[in-house]
Parts: sequence; structure tokens; C-alpha cells
Amino acid sequence: MKKIENDIQIREFADFISVVGKEIEHAQVKLISAANVQMLLHYWKLGNFILFAQKKLGWGGKVIDKISKAIRDKYPEKKGYSPRNLIYMRQFAKLYPLEILKQMIVADEELRDISVEKFLLIAKTLNEYESGCPTLLPLLSQSEITQEPPAQIENSGLERNIFTQEVPAQIQDVSEALFIFTQEPLAQLQVIGLERIQFGQEVLAQIEQIFSSSPIAKINWASHMVLMDSKLPLGKRYWYIKEALEFGWSSNVLAMQIESDLFKRQITARKVTNFTATIPQPQSDLANYLLKDPYIFDLANAKNSADERDIEEQLVTHVTKYLLEMGAGFAFVARQKHFQIGKSDFYADLILYNIKLRAYVVIELKATPFKPEYIGQLNFYVSLVDDKMRSENDNKTIGLLLCKGKDEVVAKYALEGYNQPMGVTDYQMSNAIPDDLKSTLPTIEEVEMELTQLLEKNKK
Repeated sequence: MKKIENDIQIREFADFISVVGKEIEHAQVKLISAANVQMLLHYWKLGNFILFAQKKLGWGGKVIDKISKAIRDKYPEKKGYSPRNLIYMRQFAKLYPLEILKQMIVADEELRDISVEKFLLIAKTLNEYESGCPTLLPLLSQSEITQEPPAQIENSGLERNIFTQEVPAQIQDVSEALFIFTQEPLAQLQVIGLERIQFGQEVLAQIEQIFSSSPIAKINWASHMVLMDSKLPLGKRYWYIKEALEFGWSSNVLAMQIESDLFKRQITARKVTNFTATIPQPQSDLANYLLKDPYIFDLANAKNSADERDIEEQLVTHVTKYLLEMGAGFAFVARQKHFQIGKSDFYADLILYNIKLRAYVVIELKATPFKPEYIGQLNFYVSLVDDKMRSENDNKTIGLLLCKGKDEVVAKYALEGYNQPMGVTDYQMSNAIPDDLKSTLPTIEEVEMELTQLLEKNKK
């Protein structure tokens, strides 16, 4: 009896430590995230100080070298203030003035239900704000602006007036406001007078709140450096920021996605599907949004003339890299899934599950250009998965045909008359993933080994 009680106490203590451990890990993540926001805010403010010095005080471009040396002399233990990094900070502040940050916060709100068309409109609006000549109406209508703040904005600590009011009229420039109100009170008296001190800290708090609530505060500095080097317009930068945030991309992955022009492949590509006719909204919008054309797979060991089975073997062997290209939300289900229908055997190439769509995705691979008869084969496998695997909680199964090239007009005609949701897209075989990233992604064998070890550990 005593042994049983001891065993129970041991298990209870182990459970307690497990819960405590998870809380510690969760707290560490939150601390790291908060530290990242504060670091980015610091860099943004310092960039604004430099802009103020060059714009208002007339300091030249060479002053950055002097600032860097002065900081290192005064704070030799502090890192990250090289002339190169200070130039990035100045560019960071210049790219994201307060009005842009406010527009990005509103854009986040508008993109709760995502579609290609909606994002293209928002990207156009952001590009126009960046160019200084917005021609579109604000993303929220005037009637919406005057309503009570939505719950998600209330929860973030933001008041709706940050979107409709400017920083107080006495302060025309955020760089000026930050520079003035971070000085000592005596200097404030000498520079701006007593009446402006009264709202100084309120202005600072508002500015910092807007920055902290914006998308740019949520990815790391290395990723921002990649985006600044890319010279992309604001609309595209905003999209890559959102994707990096949602999918947890490192700066290396972000650079790879920009190099492969993911925005063009996912957002502006002309996609051949029948989703609109076969899936209700908003699922059809999301399915079309998630589709890419072309897909780019890293098949370094495959021959250029590889057949479908060779390509499948590579994709499954490097499943983590494959799912990286497919996008977040995809889970690997089966390869060469066997179905016995009547007296015949059939094998579906690849089956995935998308958590966002809540649907199975059947993928047929063809190492040749598109042929109309491929659609019939894909439709057959989609019907099988829909009937044999789909549960009542799943949405309609989606079919995706990957070919080595296609005639869009022929593909569109081939889809006519089918009731199953299907899309046709190209794929390319490329060394798309850089060597330093390959070393960080586990192989399927490593994943299986980890799972085996975990199961054995739980049995003990």
C-alpha cells in the first residue's frame, strides 16, 4: 500500500514539474518576445533621433560614424551600434513613420478574413501611403471609425483614436517629438516651453503603444535587415512580415522566400482552379490564397528527368522542406495511399491535411506537361478520399495537380464540369533551400527517431 502511495506521489510530482516546466517555457517565450519589441522600439527611436539630427539640425551623412564612435566610447560593453547598424536604424525609422504604422494596424484588422483580392487592395493602399499620395479611402469607413473600438483593439490597450487623430498639432514630426520629450525637463523648458511639456509624456506613451501594436514589432531585427535590403515596396514588405510572423520564418527562410518571389507565386500569379464554383466562401477565398504557382521544391538529388516516383521519394524523404514550401497548416498524411475498389487497386500519390481549410488535400504529381486526362484521374482520387477518409467535421477534399508546365486555357477547359474542388499548378525542381538552412531542418528519419524515443520514454 505504501509503495502505491509513493508511486502516486512520484507521478503527481512529475505532473507538477511538467506543468511548471511548461509555464517556465511559456514565460521565457513571452520574455524573449517582449525583449524583441523593446529592442526594435529602441532601434526605431534611435533611427528617428538620427533623422531629426540630419533633417532639423543639418547634420550630414558622415555624422553616423561619429555617433557610432561616441556610443562605443561611452558604452564599450554595448554591441549593435556599428555605423552599418545605425544606417539600418535610420532606414528603419524612415520606412515606418507613425502614419504607416497606424495604417498597418488597421490593415491587420481588415485581413481577419483573407483573400487575394482583399490583400491586393490593401497592398495598393499601403504603397500609396508610402509614396505620400494616397488616392484610396481609408481602410475603415468613417462610420466604422466613429463606432466603439472592437474587442480585439480594446484588448490590445489601444484606443480607436490612434487611427483617426494625429500626434498633437504642436508636434508636426515624430522624430522631433521623440527627440524633445526624451530630454531632461530643464532642456524641455529651454527648447519648447512649459505648455508643451504637459502632454509630452502622453505623446511618448501613445507613440510607443502604436509602435508596439504594429506588425513590425513582432519579427526580429535580422529579418528587418533582410526586408530593408530587398528594396520591396511597403505592400510587399507588409505581406512578407505577416507571413514571417504567422509561419515563424527565420531571417534565412525569409530571404529564401523573397529570392524565390513567393509574393508573385502566391498573390499575383494567375491560378487555374474551380474553387469558386465548388467551395463556399470564405473557404474558397482561403484555398485560392494558399495556392502557389509555381511551387519550387528542393530536389538536389533528383535527376532533371526524374519521374513521378523519384519526385515523390524526394519529397517524402525531405518532408519538412516540402511542407515548408507548401505553407503552414499542412500536415503529411500518406504517400501512395492504397484504395481497393471492387477488384482493382488504386494508389493516390500524396495526401496532406490543411488545418486552416480543415480539409484533406490530394496531390497528383506529373513529371510531364499538363494533359486534360490528368484531371479525371485527380477527380477520381479526390472522390475516394472524400468518401473513405473525410469525417463529418472535415470540409470538402481538395485536389491539386502539379505538372511540369501547363497551358492555362487548356487547363481551365479541362476543369469545366467537375464538381470536386481542384487546382492545376506548375512545379520546379531547384536547390531552393540554402545550405545553412538545410542543416537546421530535420530529415524524416530524424523526426521518426525523435518520435520513437519519445514513445519509449513515455512507456517507462
